[in-house]
Amino acid sequence: MGPDVARVAAALGDELRRAGLTVPPDGAARFAAALVRSRALATGELYWIGRVTFVGDVDDIEIYDRVFARLFGSAIGAASRRGESLEQAFGDRQKRPPASMPEADRVQRQPSGGPDGPQPLGDQGLSGDDRGPSRERDAFVMTASVDERLRHRDFADASPDELARLAEVMAELAIVLPLRPGRRPRGARRDRRIDRRATLRRAHRSGGDPVRLVPDRARPPRPRRLVLLADVSGSMAPYTRAYLHLLHAAVRATRAEAFVFATHLTRLTPALRHSAPDVALAEASLAADDWSSGTRIGASMETFLDEWGRRGLARGAVIVIVSDGWEGDGDGTLLGEQMGRLARLAHKIVWVNPRSQSDRWEPKVAGMAAALPHVDTLVSGHSLAAVHDVLAAIADTA
Repeated sequence: MGPDVARVAAALGDELRRAGLTVPPDGAARFAAALVRSRALATGELYWIGRVTFVGDVDDIEIYDRVFARLFGSAIGAASRRGESLEQAFGDRQKRPPASMPEADRVQRQPSGGPDGPQPLGDQGLSGDDRGPSRERDAFVMTASVDERLRHRDFADASPDELARLAEVMAELAIVLPLRPGRRPRGARRDRRIDRRATLRRAHRSGGDPVRLVPDRARPPRPRRLVLLADVSGSMAPYTRAYLHLLHAAVRATRAEAFVFATHLTRLTPALRHSAPDVALAEASLAADDWSSGTRIGASMETFLDEWGRRGLARGAVIVIVSDGWEGDGDGTLLGEQMGRLARLAHKIVWVNPRSQSDRWEPKVAGMAAALPHVDTLVSGHSLAAVHDVLAAIADTA
């Protein structure tokens, strides 16, 4: 039921957001977790769990009811009496437009017929004066202005729609990893390159005639491993969703390893391998049970090193830690010790602290003060423009 729950949660949250309801960044994740814990099996239970999770104002109930009826094809009054399974209801919704769907929505969801095939949704119902290059240019300018505004918007101030657009931009980021010397020599059968110096040295044995060509046994470089650890405690909540998108993009593009921590460490790599960002984030929320809680950075780093880092995951890797450095467990002594261990294993440690964007920021909190001596690069990463500083630090070009 895990993958189906994630799919339903992502679809419902996305449709509510499009209908104009303000959906919190972690709304779909909390909805999926509530479904699993309550073991809801019928659409009536789904309706009430979704209403409690997504609706924060009495004025939003009408929007929620309309979207729910459109998605699951049932009247709200009958939803609580319906015994249909969630998987069955959601599958039926994907196959056909429900009877209660407004006619306008049906026109948008169904491709227009005709000998020329489906028409773009943006051109349906438009007169000749409204189509053409002018309309396309206006749409392009509008999109460009939105992207430019999003580029410098602090993640903590981004709206749900901007965060949704941010997920698309994150997926297209080019993450370049630094190279390390290869361990395996290049095979002569697969690569017929010649080692000229060795061939000439051997030619002295045959009167200067290169009777035998010596294959090049050089070790081609390989990209270093990337490991990301993101703080999902309460103090980092405004930035959690944005950086989960970055973790998802890194896992998909570079086969990176991803972890989150608050009171304890959780490995999210398997959950974030899903291609759809909303589904991946919903499954990730089910894997970690300490979202928006306290912070134990030192203990989490110790767990990472003992269970994964010392066995080779951190050796020679680029480590990216996303946290504001608020340590809720002691005075930072444990974190300082673990960061020292990590620095001896890793190729480079990049610390992303969104609070450091302020000119008045100083590393006075215990955790940040203890970790900073072992950090190679400190960046803010508070906006999309600042994320490029993170990528430059990963690529060793910062």
